[in-house]
Amino acid sequence: MPYIMPDKSPDISGRIAQGKTGEKQAAEALEAAGMKIIAKNFRSKFGEIDIIAVDESAGNPASDILVFAEVKAWSAFGIENLQYSIDIKKQNKIIKTAKYFLSENRKYSNMSVRFDVVFVKSAKPPERCQITHLASAFMERV
Repeated sequence: MPYIMPDKSPDISGRIAQGKTGEKQAAEALEAAGMKIIAKNFRSKFGEIDIIAVDESAGNPASDILVFAEVKAWSAFGIENLQYSIDIKKQNKIIKTAKYFLSENRKYSNMSVRFDVVFVKSAKPPERCQITHLASAFMERV
């Protein structure tokens, strides 16, 4: 009888579902903080940005900030472990994708730009999730 290897592939569908739920919760939290979501899962050949929003919290359109937010959802590990998943390589992909977004959407080109990270720790029920929003988590290095 032939030996059949056990399936050791990760549960990708579960991770995708957790990520989508985390992105939805992050978007709701950003909107509650006064931001207007203008795009989700924006893709380019450079990478993907989970959420693009305009921070209108200053109340003056001239001081609105365009926010590119990376969402990290998790359930098992602490935030101190998750923060390392956004390394320089990932930051550069986000920055290049943000530049591409700005080149395709010129109406935002005069706005200040900010790169945020939103950590979402899932919970049951979902209303009890823990959200940590790091505004200006990283910036473009020149």
